[in-house]
Amino acid sequence: MSRLGWFIRAHLRRRLFVWFGVSIFITFLVVVTVMNVMGGLMGGGSSWHQETERVRTFVGHQLAAVWDDPARRDALARSVTQDLAFDVELRDASGALLLRTGGPCAPHSELTVPVEREGVKLGTARACFGRTRPRQPWRGPMVLLLAGATLWMATGWLARQLSRPLDTLARTAQELGEGKLDARVQLGRHATGEMTVLAEVFNEMAARIERQMADQRELLAAVSHELRTPLAHLRVLVELMRDAGGPERTADQMEREVVELDALVGELLASSRLDFGQLSARELDGKDLALRALERMGQPVETLAVEVADAKLVGDATLLGRALANLLDNARKHGQGAEALRLLERDGQLAFCVDDRGPGLLPGEETRIFEPFYRKDRGGEAREAGSLGLGLALVQRIARAHGGDTFAENRPGGGARVGFTLRREGPPAVKSPPTATHSRV
Repeated sequence: MSRLGWFIRAHLRRRLFVWFGVSIFITFLVVVTVMNVMGGLMGGGSSWHQETERVRTFVGHQLAAVWDDPARRDALARSVTQDLAFDVELRDASGALLLRTGGPCAPHSELTVPVEREGVKLGTARACFGRTRPRQPWRGPMVLLLAGATLWMATGWLARQLSRPLDTLARTAQELGEGKLDARVQLGRHATGEMTVLAEVFNEMAARIERQMADQRELLAAVSHELRTPLAHLRVLVELMRDAGGPERTADQMEREVVELDALVGELLASSRLDFGQLSARELDGKDLALRALERMGQPVETLAVEVADAKLVGDATLLGRALANLLDNARKHGQGAEALRLLERDGQLAFCVDDRGPGLLPGEETRIFEPFYRKDRGGEAREAGSLGLGLALVQRIARAHGGDTFAENRPGGGARVGFTLRREGPPAVKSPPTATHSRV
């Protein structure tokens, strides 16, 4: 998966995780608030603080009733310790200790009860956790922490389950955009009602795109094939016209137009093969490729300069031949002819480049000449009629399909050097073409 796809997936899962966690926290606050409100309504407006005050008042009255009888007072205190698991500490009005049923209470006890009778303070009773009920202040927060962690993990699992179908859909959409037209969404056991409908709609769309692309490829192949037949007939007719004593200039013009049309059809075929990922990679010899390109373009074999010890490579012979022909044709049209076709090592890759005899490149043209439909010549003049500026753009596409790229630069001695690199071991990945029958491309 690409970096963008990973970021989208992680971002979606993180957002779901956070929002579920926030929802749980808000739900907890609402429940606590509602319980407090309902407790207050059911208790006649009382609260926890009021209930505590009632307990204090009750205990204070019970102790005040027996305060003057030490035996009954001490028995009541021990009864509280035994029944309620509280340590009790009784002190008189001066603060002197009267009774302690367990360990000493802290200054801030759980419950401090003033013992009074008719507004006169008799003493103080303190109730606290002691040995009878060991105090564990961490227990409450620990329970809350464990409950929160459990809910948080459940939130993460739920976010992952909800985002998984979207992850699958995003990954399949990315594969479809990369040219894998047979990619389909397979949700499996993670399918839900809405996501199943979305996956079915996506798969139907992908199937229509695959069929349309296959139909376009069939049409392009048929048209390109049919164009070659009348072009061949035209060339024969031109030769017959020459033999019959027709105007030589007219014959030459007709032949040039036929050659130009044939080249355009060849570029159209090469472009369609790249569009549909139809690369027939096999072991090749770079020197043989270059010699065939020179022969095809009518250039002398002395133009070839091999500057590498090993010119072996893996690639598509037809497409690489088209790229070399376009380089030589570019030098002929816009560089006053090719001075040399070189095979050399560049950045660890095998490179084919053509040195021309022209004035060189203008500033900024090193990359612009590879743009489709770029129609300015290096001297600022418009390109010749019939030139669409697709030759070098096609060279760049062929080079990148073979794991390389194009380059253009001015030579120190004058003229320009235009070429492309490619991986010796072949294209990085050859995509499978869309399903179709009887393809001629």
